[in-house]
Amino acid sequence: MSALAPTKRRGLAQRTNPLVYVGLYLVSLVIVLPLLWMFLTSFKTDFDAISSPANPIPNPFTVDAYVTLAGGSQPILTWFFNSVIAATAQTLIILVTASAAAYALARLEFVGKKIVFGVIIATLLVPGVIFLIPNYLIVQNLGWLDSLWAIIIPGSAGAFGVFFLRQFFISLPAEIEEAARVDGAGDFRIFWQIVLPLSRPALATLAVLSFLTNWNDFIWPIYVLLSPENLTLQPGLAVLQGTYSTHFGIVMAGAVIASVPVLILFTLAQKQIVESVANSGIKG
Repeated sequence: MSALAPTKRRGLAQRTNPLVYVGLYLVSLVIVLPLLWMFLTSFKTDFDAISSPANPIPNPFTVDAYVTLAGGSQPILTWFFNSVIAATAQTLIILVTASAAAYALARLEFVGKKIVFGVIIATLLVPGVIFLIPNYLIVQNLGWLDSLWAIIIPGSAGAFGVFFLRQFFISLPAEIEEAARVDGAGDFRIFWQIVLPLSRPALATLAVLSFLTNWNDFIWPIYVLLSPENLTLQPGLAVLQGTYSTHFGIVMAGAVIASVPVLILFTLAQKQIVESVANSGIKG
């Protein structure tokens, strides 16, 4: 089989229209070009960054923006670690709560199961901005304003994670669980030792999506984080723009720093994400 695989790939490559590759290269260029421009601008001076006509190559090449961020008056490292802590904690909580709820809805039988699942799905149709004021009042009454708890907890029980994992759990062969029950395993043991290890691609995909959602969140942190030192990275980057002027080199350097964890996480989980998309169907 391993000998046939390269032959099949060569055959597929020979049948593919070259125009498809040209189109893919153009789409890739459109996606990569803004990132490349951001990276190069972070090494420009303010004058070079706004010069006309625009020159993509830094002239002169300088790392002053990164030096300013490292030793400047804005606590960008604190914002960075606040974002890492908030995004990581919320992702872990989502994995625990969503996997437990999804397994119950996929495999266990209880009264009102379809109604509960229908209500969860219905919440996906409600725009997130509607929850802004209720969530703010809850966080205020709990005394969590201006703390990372206000960032971590409100989004830790999303309906999407439950729906996504439920569909994956349904696709798993039921015979594996039945064999485990014959051997005396209970529901929790089956969930912990059989279902979760088999669901690593789906869990990795959900982890990446949840981390990105929290990492890129801008509106909610502005409402609940009041002190400059307690900001996360995204609203912190808005502070870098200044009131009357914008230092584009510094802003782009901050954006480069903000994109590094995302790129690392996606690179590490890329194989699991592709495997999840390839193996898990969305079943009703």
